[in-house]
Order: sequence, then C-alpha cells, then structure tokens
Amino acid sequence: MTIQSNTSDTIKVWDPLVRVFHWSLVILFLITFVTEDDWMNLHVATGYAVAMLVGFRLLWGVIGTRYARFTQFVKSPTQVFAYIKKMLTFDVPHYIGHNPAAAAMIISLLISIFMVSVTGMAIIATQGEGPLAETFLAGFNAEWMEEAHEFFANFTVLLVILHIAGVFFSSMLERENLIKAMITGRKKYRVNATDSKP
Repeated sequence: MTIQSNTSDTIKVWDPLVRVFHWSLVILFLITFVTEDDWMNLHVATGYAVAMLVGFRLLWGVIGTRYARFTQFVKSPTQVFAYIKKMLTFDVPHYIGHNPAAAAMIISLLISIFMVSVTGMAIIATQGEGPLAETFLAGFNAEWMEEAHEFFANFTVLLVILHIAGVFFSSMLERENLIKAMITGRKKYRVNATDSKP
C-alpha cells in the first residue's frame, strides 16, 4: 500500500478552534435532535447554538489556519470519486489534512446542518418570532417548513453515520487513529503526503 510509513513523526494539523467546533457540534446537534418533541425550549436554544457553530466554521474555512481552510481541502467531484475508487482497492494516497472523501462529507454535513438551522428558524418565523420573523421566510407554510426541517435533520443523521463509518475505514487504511487526531490536533507526517507542500 502506498500509505505505509515507518516514521512516527507527527504534525499539528487541527487547531484548537477546529477541534472545539467539531466536538461542540457533535454534542449540541445530538442534544438538539433528541429534544425535538419534549424539550422545545432546549431544542430551540441548542439549535441556535448549532447555527452559530456552522456560521463560525464557514468563516474559519475562509480565514482560519492552513488545514482549516476550504481552499486547502475541498476537491472537485472527479477527485472525490477517484479517491473513493482508490479506497475500494485499499490503496490510497496519504493526506495530512482532510482527504477528498472526508472533505466532501464535511461540506455535505455543513450544508445539511445549515438547512436544518434555516428551516428551524423559518418555523419559528412563521409564528412571528425569532431572527427571521421579519423576512420572507415568515410567509412560508409552517407545515412545509416542518417537513423540510425533519427531512434535513434525519438526512444529517444519515450523513453522521456515514461519516463515522468513513472515519473508522480511513483510520484502518491509513493506520492512524483519526478520532485521536481530532482530539489532540496531531496527525502523522509523511513527506510524500499529497497535501504536504505549502
């Protein structure tokens, strides 16, 4: 396999803000999802927190540290499918930052969670409340917004499941604990990594 390496050297990849964002989003989205029916005040509060986290990540993806920036890891669909094809053959190039498949998942999750947030705030707006109450979204059909909100929430859960499976599979392929990397911020450094050059 092309990703094997004898070196144990590591490099700081994920800055503290990326890591705090990641684990905060995990916790807050979980709370928001499970409190939908019985704890509406908590559901709304954590929903706003999730929306703010997504807003932060979009900003940090533009002005943040090297491996946090979208320009560093977002790839074209062709590159994503080529990488997935290599994954199926258990022979992938090493990436210090996000690999193309992980990058596609991150973008998909951000979009889906953004839609969960917008449709949630739109539901509140149809009742004349919330930050979108004075926008065109307040005129939308509340039932449609609720259906869209539920769809994107469930779709996000599906993406999360696929993301977790991808993390374990990639950890096996790259012989690196990617969950630990998102805790410590450090990943193995290989000079032949696809994204190792500045």
